[in-house]
Amino acid sequence: MTGDVLPCFDAFSMVLPEDTASIITVPITLDIAANHGVIVASKFGSSTDAHSVFLVEDLLQKPSIDDLVDRRAILDDGRTLLDTGIIAVKGTAWVDLVMLACSSQPMISGLLQSKKEVSLYEDLVAAWVPAKHEWLKGRPLGGELVTALGKQKMFSYCAYDLLFLHFGTSSEVLDHLNGTGSGLVGRRHLCSIPATTVSDIAASAIIISSKIAPGVSIGEESLVYDSSISTSIQIGSQSIVVGVNVPEAQKMTNETSFKFMLPDRHCLWEVPLVGHTERVIVYCGLHDNPKISLSQDGTFCGKPWMKVLSDLGIHDADLWGSKENKDKCLWSAKIFPVLSYSKMLQLATWLMGLSNQEDEYLLRLWKISDRISLEELHRSIDFSKMWLSSTNHQADLATGIVSACLNFGLLGRNLSQLCQEVLQNDVSGIKTCKEFLSICPKLEAQNPQILPKSRAHQVHRDLLLACNDEQMAAEMDHKVWAAVADETALAVRYGLKADSSQDSLGQSFQLKKVKVELPVRVDFVGGWSDTPPWSLERSGCVLNMAITLEGSLPVGTIIETTKKPGLSIIDDAGNEIYIENISSIAPPFDSNDPFRLVRSALFVTNIVNGNIFQSTGLQIKTWARVPRGSGLGTSSILSAAVVKALLQITDGDDSNENVTRLVLVLEQVMGTGGGWQDQVGGLYPGIKFSSSFPGIPLRLQVNPLLASPQLNNELHQRLLVVFTGQVRLAQRVLQKVVIRYLQRDNLLVSSIRRLVELAKIGREALMNCDIDELGDVMLEAWRLHQELDPFCSNAFVDKLFAFSDPYCCGYKLVGAGGGGFALLLAKTAESGKELRRLITENSDFDIEVYDWEISL
Repeated sequence: MTGDVLPCFDAFSMVLPEDTASIITVPITLDIAANHGVIVASKFGSSTDAHSVFLVEDLLQKPSIDDLVDRRAILDDGRTLLDTGIIAVKGTAWVDLVMLACSSQPMISGLLQSKKEVSLYEDLVAAWVPAKHEWLKGRPLGGELVTALGKQKMFSYCAYDLLFLHFGTSSEVLDHLNGTGSGLVGRRHLCSIPATTVSDIAASAIIISSKIAPGVSIGEESLVYDSSISTSIQIGSQSIVVGVNVPEAQKMTNETSFKFMLPDRHCLWEVPLVGHTERVIVYCGLHDNPKISLSQDGTFCGKPWMKVLSDLGIHDADLWGSKENKDKCLWSAKIFPVLSYSKMLQLATWLMGLSNQEDEYLLRLWKISDRISLEELHRSIDFSKMWLSSTNHQADLATGIVSACLNFGLLGRNLSQLCQEVLQNDVSGIKTCKEFLSICPKLEAQNPQILPKSRAHQVHRDLLLACNDEQMAAEMDHKVWAAVADETALAVRYGLKADSSQDSLGQSFQLKKVKVELPVRVDFVGGWSDTPPWSLERSGCVLNMAITLEGSLPVGTIIETTKKPGLSIIDDAGNEIYIENISSIAPPFDSNDPFRLVRSALFVTNIVNGNIFQSTGLQIKTWARVPRGSGLGTSSILSAAVVKALLQITDGDDSNENVTRLVLVLEQVMGTGGGWQDQVGGLYPGIKFSSSFPGIPLRLQVNPLLASPQLNNELHQRLLVVFTGQVRLAQRVLQKVVIRYLQRDNLLVSSIRRLVELAKIGREALMNCDIDELGDVMLEAWRLHQELDPFCSNAFVDKLFAFSDPYCCGYKLVGAGGGGFALLLAKTAESGKELRRLITENSDFDIEVYDWEISL
């Protein structure tokens, strides 16, 4: 419910009370609290170094020092609790709120008829605070709110590390956009701007949802939002322009050309009013305070009111009337004329002091015009017209950007998101998207070396969905995944001679038995950057470690030849199948087939096409002694074991590099997708930093970390490998992430880029024996995984991590998340022992802590 505040905090780290409402608070000094809401919390509750949870006893609005003292709202350190406006409602309290919402229509209708108002924030929150009930009952709908919500209480969750940015004034907006965090600000978004040779737009200017014509000048650190700026307009530095749509070729009444200029440190905006066809142009100085009066040195356009009146030759009665007791300030000044657009621009220039201020024509025009004050304007805004104009404007801009991307570009933008902007235009949106759809065949015919088929098909799918053709979009979805598989196979198989040994083996083949056992892997950071199509187009880096569980290598296979022709497959779940003709094995494979992994391995190693098993057969036994959905890369590692064993038994190239690349193809054939980090994690021993480099062929580089015995020992003592008991299949997560990448989702791309950077940081931390820094890397990686997939965690995992937090410097789920195994990196060896004891003894956590060793 925050209005003019942007909170900055890690919501994922918060564990809020159940079956109640919570309000997020932060300690603040008393001078700031005097202008905001304050929470009075009980002195009894729970507290940690990062947060505290206490029952809310009272609510104060802009309290004085005496109020804070009388209500015992001052903390021991001399500060008080600021009401951030962030509210969370859970359990039974949420049910109460939903029930109220479902039955609220009659109450809202009565409220509208009585022309009374309810504060969604103040009144709603008061319903959960008993001390406010008597006050609330005297308010419209107060009794109903108390009855519906008053059974539950509200708690204050004080987040000590919470920061927030206040946007109370225009100058504060520019300060935040151009201050210490300016590096995080995107300075061009959804905009159409001319070439630098025909315009003068400062690099530090921020242009959002706007169309800028040639011949326009925009100064340093200015903001232009939701506007169309025509030729010859000049906007100064540190100025704000919002919702302005200047028509082309404005002329003065005497036919001389008119060039509008907005001075430095000014604000300009347009507002549609109810009952008016023209939008009213409004302007003021960046630092003008509309509530400071003439007698208190109030200003307009940066100049004191007395100078403004003197320079323009107008009287205060022209602005505020003849009533002596009226507060004479910008808020109440009837200064903004309602005229034709060109005349409003001329008068704006005059009022801001940029034209001849002794011009009798402009003075007379201003005096005889209908004029409006800011106070009147805010009561007369036509919000529906404002919204419609803004959405249509954004739709037009998005249409131009999509058109340019389809006709001239390489589809590097998120067209799915842009089409949602186009569809905001209810009149022409669908028609426009259908016109875009007609371009798709031309895109799909482009050279795949320049534009990957998977990307072209994804754009086609997104446009079909935008046109509401879900059936064709589903068919195109299959083409997307087939293209990803083909592109992966091309990148991996390039230059390989898969059949090089088949003929000689057919002559010399003898009975053999091969056993391959592999460890599982735990990943510290870098996952997703190894997954096609990312790894086919961008560099990837992963930091992971091969481990044994409970003293054994948990994944393996035994493959032996048999005198009886055909194929026998047996797994550790008791499933068994006999296939008489090996050459009959071919994709696509049924997703419910328990043997599709082995079938896919036979296919990618090309054994199904050879003649070496015409007179003999194969028996393949597989096992994976870890829980299903573990997140330890078990499926890929088992695939690697089977592929490696098949290559050994046929005297093929069973090098780790070749097996890694073949498993990458295997997972595409299976339809599960997946990258290279799991098989690398199981095939290569110890801790390693692995990288991939896009191209044909895809290049992999595995760099083992030469860890000292001291590092290995400390890591073993501090790292807990815990099975959470929560099971989730990675395939569903992977599909969502791959689709978002193919759509060029900016948040996803930036998150995976950061994971790549973190893998490098984590490598340096381990090489420097800095396990605490590795913990920081794990925590940030876990936050990024939750950005990539909001469902990669759940309430149980959140509770486990919150319980472990005081003892840990880092934690995360392994793999794609959602369940499976978790890594808990303790602050010290002693903390690790204590945490292991606590979580195994706690009945709230039905988990298992595994003994592990680095597999060397």
